[in-house]
Amino acid sequence: MSTNKVALIRYKTIDNCLRQTHRKWSLNDLIEKVSEALYELEGIHNGVSKRTIQADIQLMRSNKLGYNAPIIVSQRKYYQYEDPQYSISNSPISTAEMEKMREVVDVLKHLNGFAYFDEMSDMIARLEDNMLLPGGIQKQAIQMEGNTLVKGLNWITPLHKAIREEIPLLISYQSFKVNTTQDMVYYPYLLKEYRNRWYLIGKPKKINGIIALALDRIQDVQEMAKAHFVPYDGVAFDSYFEDTLGVTKTKNDRARKTIIKVHANHAPYVETKPIHNSQIILKRGEDGHIIIRLDVVFNFELERELLGFGESIEVIAPAQLRKIMHKRLNLAARQYDQMPLNISSKPQK
Repeated sequence: MSTNKVALIRYKTIDNCLRQTHRKWSLNDLIEKVSEALYELEGIHNGVSKRTIQADIQLMRSNKLGYNAPIIVSQRKYYQYEDPQYSISNSPISTAEMEKMREVVDVLKHLNGFAYFDEMSDMIARLEDNMLLPGGIQKQAIQMEGNTLVKGLNWITPLHKAIREEIPLLISYQSFKVNTTQDMVYYPYLLKEYRNRWYLIGKPKKINGIIALALDRIQDVQEMAKAHFVPYDGVAFDSYFEDTLGVTKTKNDRARKTIIKVHANHAPYVETKPIHNSQIILKRGEDGHIIIRLDVVFNFELERELLGFGESIEVIAPAQLRKIMHKRLNLAARQYDQMPLNISSKPQK
């Protein structure tokens, strides 16, 4: 339970009391009302202390929350608003708070492309309308990476619901490796994003271990009976993927020590943006190159990441990965030894 949420309940309850001018409010009265509200709204049984309510009143009087509430004490006992029309709900939003809200809206606009956030579209539009800069011009301050052509985002909502409510799913899936669609029951455990592509991490009913399904390869999803759900009982997913680049990993995969030479032209980039969280620098060369060590699972995503550096890196060890890189780079180089095909730049209909 959020501490801020509980505090807000206390402030609003005190505010509601002080707005009721037909009666006088002692400190004990406020404590009683706040305790009742906390029990009713949050199930908190132990009430609230005198010191907490006194601190709340002082905070409401101050500018720290932007309230500046005109709370006075009459007859050295009763609390009331000096202005009977005052309420903390009437407090205007400060300029700093408005700027923060604009930044939040900028972020929400990027999330709005996901099916899960469709219900927020109208809310975001209203926030934007109410927070335009003078003159109606909204200055862009943040631009997040995104790919509007990515498929499968429509599955996020039903998959998230199934994970949260522990519902088995019958998923029609077409792997990149086959031309036919396969129907299988899965127990969904986690939605994971990697490089603007989303994956469902789950266990197939008839297979031991967990696998990753790319959402853009899912053809259909149907809910099954909840009674047959098999919960995940492995290590926490933060730990499970800790030694993995991407999402491809079986329960038997283990991290392997990988030594890589990064040439001087890319050394600052790799040093400030590590290839993996396990990255450490073993040596610095006089010419500016660095030797790094990664402790990672060998998978397709690791190979693709390393190939993306081209001639700027060299895998030193282990020999198996060095051999794989050598083979793939040779195959890539051979394609450029031939004349390119004469392809029209116009898309086919």
